[in-house]
Amino acid sequence: MTGADGQIGRTIVLLEDRHLGNTGQPGLDDVVLADARMMLGLDDTRVGVYGTGDSTDPRETRVLIESWSPRPRLLVFGANDHAAAVAEIAAFLGYRVTVCDARPTFTTPERFPSAHEVVVDWPHRYLAAAETDRRTVVCVMTHDPKFDVPLLVEALRRPFAYVGALGSRRTQAARVRDLREAGVPPAALARLRSPMGLDLGASTPQETAVSIAAELIAVRHGRSGRALSVIDGPIHSERHPSDAVPVP
Repeated sequence: MTGADGQIGRTIVLLEDRHLGNTGQPGLDDVVLADARMMLGLDDTRVGVYGTGDSTDPRETRVLIESWSPRPRLLVFGANDHAAAVAEIAAFLGYRVTVCDARPTFTTPERFPSAHEVVVDWPHRYLAAAETDRRTVVCVMTHDPKFDVPLLVEALRRPFAYVGALGSRRTQAARVRDLREAGVPPAALARLRSPMGLDLGASTPQETAVSIAAELIAVRHGRSGRALSVIDGPIHSERHPSDAVPVP
């Protein structure tokens, strides 16, 4: 960093549960750390420019913010054409994609060239042993209660970024009934997004994948998913770290 007071080379390291170091300027640490947290998972480099908060003092502090983190995981359960389309667009969006299904005939790398991993296993068993975190996305495409229900019971126990399932409203009603009978509490059921995706009129696997991807982006940024032309307010949900920020 290059400081308003001429200091150069101060460093803060932000980890998932703590940070090390400081900027050397009272009040600046919290602002810089907030911007750094915003960038976690983006694998990006930006320069943050921060003012002093004093209208009579034009000096600025420039902070180079670099983010390194593993890609968030997107787990696709079900080996079908819709799963292949979701795997492709998810990889394009920067997720590390795993496709899992218990049927070896359909679950092959050749059918899912965009996936980073193709796993033959019972979905709930794979998920129970998988390495996941709060950024993980689960997309259930199987349309089969013997796979869906135990898998969703496992998924809804965890604080994932998104848990969704493909299917009609009739399928979803039956699924919710089965999940209640399996002991899933109402608060967990409320986190299930099904039918997955935004209301785009999608019909093909590729269109459905775009609908699901659009919902993932909206959920990630806390946005409504409505058309920008019919809403007011800023297009971007969060301040860019390169904007000048007064230090309290």
